[in-house]
Amino acid sequence: MAWPYANYLLHVGHIGGTFLPGDIFARYHRLRGDDVLMVSGSDSHGTPITMTADKEGVEPQVIVERYHARILEVLERMGASFDLYTTTLTENHYKTTQEVFLRLLEGGLLYPRTDEYLYDPVDERFLPDRYVEGTCPVCGYEEARGDQCDNCGAILDATDLINPRSKLTGATPVLKPSEHYFLRLSALQEPLREWVSKQAHWRRAVLNSTLGSLDEGLKDRAITRDMAWGVPVPVEGNEGKRIYVWFDAVIGYLSASREWAAGRGDADAWKPYWQNAETRSYYFIGKDNITFHTIIWPGMIMGLRDLNLPYDVPANQYVNFASGQKQSKSKGTGTWMLDLLDRYDADVVRFYLTTILPETSDSEFREDELIRTNNDVLIATWGNLANRVLSMVQRNFDGIVPDSTALSPESTALIAAASQAFETVGTEYAACRFRNGLQETLKLAQAANKYLDERAPWKAVKQDRGHAGETLATTLTVINALKTLLHPVLPFSTERLHELLAQPGSIAAQGWGLTPVAGGTKLPTPAPLYTKLDPPGDEANA
Repeated sequence: MAWPYANYLLHVGHIGGTFLPGDIFARYHRLRGDDVLMVSGSDSHGTPITMTADKEGVEPQVIVERYHARILEVLERMGASFDLYTTTLTENHYKTTQEVFLRLLEGGLLYPRTDEYLYDPVDERFLPDRYVEGTCPVCGYEEARGDQCDNCGAILDATDLINPRSKLTGATPVLKPSEHYFLRLSALQEPLREWVSKQAHWRRAVLNSTLGSLDEGLKDRAITRDMAWGVPVPVEGNEGKRIYVWFDAVIGYLSASREWAAGRGDADAWKPYWQNAETRSYYFIGKDNITFHTIIWPGMIMGLRDLNLPYDVPANQYVNFASGQKQSKSKGTGTWMLDLLDRYDADVVRFYLTTILPETSDSEFREDELIRTNNDVLIATWGNLANRVLSMVQRNFDGIVPDSTALSPESTALIAAASQAFETVGTEYAACRFRNGLQETLKLAQAANKYLDERAPWKAVKQDRGHAGETLATTLTVINALKTLLHPVLPFSTERLHELLAQPGSIAAQGWGLTPVAGGTKLPTPAPLYTKLDPPGDEANA
């Protein structure tokens, strides 16, 4: 998953755009019994951090340590199931980045070149890209950054900007020469086009964006900067220069995997994930990071020659909020996750965000819709189903699951639908269509509700306990299936339900498939999985 800058709080755009879909995907594959390594970390370099440090008058590491801790808090409270979440400040990351740099330099994919760069005549220093703002030459947006336009997503060099201005002093920068190392992207144009053209399974927006960049022609890009914060350039005579953040951040996927392996006591444990041809690597990012993951990082991998290229880059669009603006740390806009998690259970947030994941177009976060979705979908369709059935078993059968061997056609049909759902939902999750996967799961919940209402075991138990027992036993098996189908989205509440169903071990150990709740199982006292929510500001809202 993409590496957030450790200079600000996480907002719902980060979770809905990157971390939640990646976590759903990883949890699904673990349930399938697949071998999964899920890594990311806090991006600790780059000008967003030094700019925040400059504003506060502290060293960049102070900013990183503060926000890394708060990012971790959000991810842990959200249930993000990382094998490792690290930072780019580790000795391992510096070593890995410098190794990649030297290998690409030796292979001719990096080379030194002297060009002119923007220099602040007032502050008397070269300006890293994000220290410059100006008008985007592509779309005319007047607040484009020196590395990228937030409005159209174009990847820029600071010297591309029209009417550039220093964010330090407001001065108009001047051009001064400096030598830097360049990534020879121009030499990768055709190899990348040949590879990209075969990725028919990529999302249309990702494929079109990448092909569009290739059609424009790739230009060599400087990957070092005149600055004091970052990974040092491992070549003598470059003591005042650092490897630029967009180059070192993508290497973080590799360095994090190596750090994870070392932590397991097996330094080579990362290799099957990066060098086995049968392994598939997925990069969960936002649409503003497509180029870095479909062109630049694959190009670097081609230069290294011994690592797997990405299998898929399921980039999401933006999660907007009520004003129609995208969630943006750099602009200080968004719905902050720590505030949201203080008000709502993590599973409630995860469920609502899954219903609005921006997989094909921008979506909008609305707190009133979160509350409505909790009450009218999560509880009404799913939570009430589980609680009603568990309560009826407790009340009418002393909490013991009824034995039911001879099933009616309608019971057999519902169980068959539950079994089929694992294939249907699994297909959607595997293709990174998480909204569809959730919708297919809820169809099964709706079918179970309909079955329950039609057979009315609360009435049947008075005249035909066998009929009522069959109904409840059948529905418990379907609820157990729904628990597993929903686990990637709702990890906390499904684990509670696993206990309420008196199932052994963990959900992951039970696996991706239909498991009946055995007759004679003694169930504990039931409890509701979710709580009805009232509108914000209502004192009744708990």
